[in-house]
Amino acid sequence: MTIDHQLLAAGIDLGYGERKVVDDLSLTIPPGKLTVIVGANACGKSTVLRGLARLLAPTRGAVYLDGKPIHQMATRDVATILGVLPQSPIAPDAIVVADLVGRGRYPHQGWFRRWTQEDDAAVAEALRATNTLDLADRPVDELSGGQRQRVWIAMALAQQTEVLLLDEPTTFLDINHQVEVLDLLTDLVRHSGRTVVVVLHDLNLACRYADHIVAMKEGKLVAEGRPADVMTESVVANVFGMTSRVVIDPISDTPMIVPIGRHHTGATLIA
Repeated sequence: MTIDHQLLAAGIDLGYGERKVVDDLSLTIPPGKLTVIVGANACGKSTVLRGLARLLAPTRGAVYLDGKPIHQMATRDVATILGVLPQSPIAPDAIVVADLVGRGRYPHQGWFRRWTQEDDAAVAEALRATNTLDLADRPVDELSGGQRQRVWIAMALAQQTEVLLLDEPTTFLDINHQVEVLDLLTDLVRHSGRTVVVVLHDLNLACRYADHIVAMKEGKLVAEGRPADVMTESVVANVFGMTSRVVIDPISDTPMIVPIGRHHTGATLIA
């Protein structure tokens, strides 16, 4: 049975050295939903994810997991609940795919790291889910960028946590594999009840797949809620500095953002 774990940030400041990136941000992640964080480059999206993931400690405020300050919890306790796929992870030299995916099982093993049939099953299922089973014996450093990304996602899935945070998981992927990954994450939410938080750059994919969308600008929360309520033309202009038209996606019945530039505007625009 899936447990609805509570993950929230309360008035957090985040940064690197003297540089503040996120300012007084409060955010509650809806349990059992797919949340997508969007915003312009360098707005603090990935920094927020790092804070939620316990990879970066707030200089003010706190992140709470099930009511406990996450930075005060034992690493193993957090890792059995919350899994993280950071942006551009680096694999150990010469490691093969199956071994890398197997590292996702470490939080579930005892002090002597005894491998069990449950571990085998979890790794095999993660490889199947990401369509990487045929790569199991290949060295990771021989794979294409898209293949490597799917292997990293498999490792995160093998951890079998009920909360999963992913920073730009569709990076390096062709559009068909981007859709496959987002379909997979949607399956985890709808069929397994997991809580998933993703940072994405593609606004239209974000609107199509998000149950809950978070828009950020310059380290602050601008708007959050259902994509249909959040992704308006005024919010797009505020967050991205871009004129657009928001229409309905004919496939998913969700908002679709159509950018307006200085050229190729043959249709009459009504202000």
